[in-house]
Amino acid sequence: MSTRLPAPPRRHPPAGPAPEAAERLRRLVASVARGDRTAFPPLYRALAAPVHGVVLRTLRCPAQAEEVAQEVLLEVWRTAAAYRPDRGTVTTWALTIAHRRAVDRVRAVRAATDRELRLAHRDEPIHESVHASAADEAERILAGRRVQSALGRLGSPQRQPLVLAYYGGYTQSEIARLLDLPLGTVKTRMRDGLRRLRTALADERDE
Repeated sequence: MSTRLPAPPRRHPPAGPAPEAAERLRRLVASVARGDRTAFPPLYRALAAPVHGVVLRTLRCPAQAEEVAQEVLLEVWRTAAAYRPDRGTVTTWALTIAHRRAVDRVRAVRAATDRELRLAHRDEPIHESVHASAADEAERILAGRRVQSALGRLGSPQRQPLVLAYYGGYTQSEIARLLDLPLGTVKTRMRDGLRRLRTALADERDE
């Protein structure tokens, strides 16, 4: 079975009845978890574009995004047994993995760059802008990790639409279709989730 990530298609709103699509992905993940290799290609095709989109928005480098997206999809394959339907849809689960992997790559690239700069300027003072850039990047990464931690404290009804919106780039209307919910319910859950997220982040800063 080839694990080469295809060129990501442009993301479109989910087609077909959302509950049926979500159930199909759940069945595919369950089959992959049981070792059914034939179930992975359709799962791969369904998740490739949204996963790639999340990674690309974080890395802003097409070559690295393709590489990391492939790693994410392979992780989905290897850890399919870890998926828990009661904690969210398959798409939400995969996009959360994608965001974590992308942030890890940013951190790794920054660490490697800093090491190279230290070696290159061992006998020279590092320009102030380099320090500022590294500090800004570190702050962005730490903020991302805090958000992930805070999201973990939310209940599934609030967490799912926020993950789909901010990691997956879906609109509220698309999220309503994916989760088979009225648009008003999605808006309410997102508003409540954001309120709780702000509270959780404030609590972390005070700790």
